[in-house]
Amino acid sequence: MSAGAQTRILTRRDMATAETYPLAAGYVAVFSTRCPGKESENEDAAAVLPVDENRAVLAVADGLGGHPFGAEAAELALKTLRECVMGAATTGALLRSAVLDGFERANARVAELGVGAATTMAAVEIDGSTVRPYHVGDSMILVVGQRGKVKLLTISHSPVGYAVEVGLLDESEAIYHEDRHLVSNIVGSPDMRIEIGPRLGLRPRDTLVLSSDGLCDNLSLKEITEFVRKGPSSEVAADLAGACDRRMRAREPAHPCKPDDLTFLVYRGHR
Repeated sequence: MSAGAQTRILTRRDMATAETYPLAAGYVAVFSTRCPGKESENEDAAAVLPVDENRAVLAVADGLGGHPFGAEAAELALKTLRECVMGAATTGALLRSAVLDGFERANARVAELGVGAATTMAAVEIDGSTVRPYHVGDSMILVVGQRGKVKLLTISHSPVGYAVEVGLLDESEAIYHEDRHLVSNIVGSPDMRIEIGPRLGLRPRDTLVLSSDGLCDNLSLKEITEFVRKGPSSEVAADLAGACDRRMRAREPAHPCKPDDLTFLVYRGHR
């Protein structure tokens, strides 16, 4: 790991503003807060894992609401991922292998809690100007170009997500669907599967977003891309957080409204 680099696991946070850190070839802004009006703790978590001056791993986990120990599952998953990634940083092993090991070990450890705990997890391996996505569940990974072109969008592992992918539902129908909260692939399950995306080159003004479903359940893809395609990552994070908070509190018939914990990371390279 490069001198001064620090790994961060953010859990149970109730942040008023995003935190921004230098990372690999750019900067990452991280925001995490609990659902408006919620008295229990935030069950989302985020990880910022620098490896060296060119490589890093970003991740988000969303402990399943309605399952016991959702926050514990999310934290355990990301700490396990960090353990594997930092091991690769020490030994020189491939990050791809470390990330996959992190998912598999996290799945075993969450299951071993023996309390029915579960979480989603989405991670991105950054290597200079390239990224590779990995995910389990419905947490989102998105890459947007400066002009708003969607260059990468993961498929939600859910009945609604699959219905959108095959054309049975469009986005405007999906965002209001009564079964949108259902997830069909989780960390903590004997049937967990890891979806691995292809390597993608990032142009200098492309933006990478990882988020729990609190973001995409309250803002449309078009709205998200408009927010993230320009401006520094700190301003993008502030705009996304503010828009989601207003949407969650408004309950306006013309807009989606699904109050939930919200966590996201916004990364943009500078070369």
